[in-house]
Amino acid sequence: MLSERRLQVLRAIVQDYVGTEEPVGSKALTERHSLGVSPATVRNDMAALEDEGYIAQPHTSAGRIPTDKGYRLFVDKLAGVKPMTAPERRAIQNFLEGAVDLDDVVARTVRLLAQLTRQVAVVQYPSLTRSTVRHVELLSLAPARVMLVLITDTGRVEQRVVDCPAPFGEGSLADLRARLNSRVANRRFADVPSLVEDLPEAFEHEDRGTVSTVLSTLLETLVEENEERLMIGGTANLTRFGHDFPLTIRPVLEALEEQVVLLKLLGEAQDPGVTVRIGHENAHEGLNSTSVVSVGYGSGGEAVAKLGVVGPTRMDYPGTMGAVRAVARYVGQILAES
Repeated sequence: MLSERRLQVLRAIVQDYVGTEEPVGSKALTERHSLGVSPATVRNDMAALEDEGYIAQPHTSAGRIPTDKGYRLFVDKLAGVKPMTAPERRAIQNFLEGAVDLDDVVARTVRLLAQLTRQVAVVQYPSLTRSTVRHVELLSLAPARVMLVLITDTGRVEQRVVDCPAPFGEGSLADLRARLNSRVANRRFADVPSLVEDLPEAFEHEDRGTVSTVLSTLLETLVEENEERLMIGGTANLTRFGHDFPLTIRPVLEALEEQVVLLKLLGEAQDPGVTVRIGHENAHEGLNSTSVVSVGYGSGGEAVAKLGVVGPTRMDYPGTMGAVRAVARYVGQILAES
């Protein structure tokens, strides 16, 4: 266990290195921070921190920089989440409230996160497997053709045209719409198949084929849209951090093109809290020089997807964690109200 003083020294090193981009020396630390000890004591503390792998000497200069292990301890023990100011919160709310549909919400969220953090922003679309049905609409397009519209609690809208085996009257269509919604509205998608299983039996024999066809299309929609989707923005921000990547940013850019990699980075949506993965904690080799800050978002207190940012390990962790958490909270509110 590090002493409280050495934790203070580590915190000061991280803050100075993030702020100045330069390796930090003992003289600078004592000048900039009220550590209450002499430069010689700070040098001894830095030597101990280096021996334990929390800081390293990048080259022959007297300065030291944090290692992945040092950043990890900083995040776990030393970094409070920096709260957003009232003007920042209002700006976030106003920017997101103008969204017209789910695609617009996701696009605005990506743009906002990239601007707030000056990192690469990644936003996962709400997963249908973790969503609930808000409403199913059925519209007659022709005597034997129906439009099925599925609306989720996250504002997602899926449309399918159903070719029926026989003409289906407006009265039967209204009956099916009412019965279907009474069973599936506000129910989880995973529960829908068992809830509608015996629904055809409630209709006249000549209508059962059409009811079964409509239900099959509904269930196919759940399977088809099971694929995870995400949106990414702010990739150009990486060019500001060229010297933070040991060789080139190319491996980072290549990794960011892989949706599977990004989904693994964000992690499972069931974990709603802020998660920080630092450097080599990211399994993909191309992202070993980056940190990922992510959080779950959703309506009704349940996370249905994740959003986050990717940047160099030398990032403002308290500020980034605060921004990611605040944006997720507002996105959840918008989904709940949509």
